[in-house]
Amino acid sequence: MQYWRWLTGVVDPVTGERDGGILYGDFGYSRTASQPVIDIVRERFPNTVDLALWTIYPMLSIGIWMGVQAAVNQNKFFDQAARVYSIVGTSFPTFVFGLLLLMLLYAKAGWFMPGKQSNWVTALIYSGELKQYTHLLTIDAILNLRFDVLWDALRHMIMPIITLSYINWATFVRVTRSSMLETLRQDYVVTARAKGLKEKDVINNHARPNAMLPVVTLAGSSIVGLLGGVVITETVFNYPGIGKAAADAAAQLDVVTILGLAIFTGTILIITNLIVDVIYAFIDPRVRLT
Repeated sequence: MQYWRWLTGVVDPVTGERDGGILYGDFGYSRTASQPVIDIVRERFPNTVDLALWTIYPMLSIGIWMGVQAAVNQNKFFDQAARVYSIVGTSFPTFVFGLLLLMLLYAKAGWFMPGKQSNWVTALIYSGELKQYTHLLTIDAILNLRFDVLWDALRHMIMPIITLSYINWATFVRVTRSSMLETLRQDYVVTARAKGLKEKDVINNHARPNAMLPVVTLAGSSIVGLLGGVVITETVFNYPGIGKAAADAAAQLDVVTILGLAIFTGTILIITNLIVDVIYAFIDPRVRLT
């Protein structure tokens, strides 16, 4: 009965008004944040998207490049170093790496800082001087031509970006290297080399595109993790995203908020997996949408 009421809500027999019901868009009230759960999503999700947008490119580009180079230089120094890194990177706890960055880059060097923005940027937003077109701080800073605000936002995001990229590079190196090695042994790659094509063209035009299929799946799951809120990273760096909201709710046993955020994350997972499946049709000519 509780589950049914959580899904559909309760209708007041006198007024006819419905109280609650996630099927009707009411995810309940968060006692942790003292506001409706849907408002938490509206406020926190743009911050998570902002962080994800700046993380996706270095995460994918560097991770895939390292995996390809490791496969091309199999058993050479770069390959050995990449394999050691993939093991260390996968095993190294995220929160430990994040705390090390805080100690080195914030406490000692003072280059970067935790949080989302400085107090003077917050004052600009509340005063209306910085117009919020997208509610993504970095994008709005560019649209307002306030590059000082953009730099301040990036200074706050550099450490989370490094942390998220670091832990994902290790996985991308391992998966990309394995897929690339298998592709390099295929007959069409041997034929391309026998025809006298340059090694660079063989790698870039024949081997790498076909080795990207498992990498696309991994990229999709990694992006889901970023958009769903990376709980540990956002908590370590006090970044006010979806993950930080979930951690705060869990710490205070706020079940309503946790359920609402879990449903939101699950929805993102379904949509992203659908997009990945569609992308398969464009990457692999053997797959056709019917």
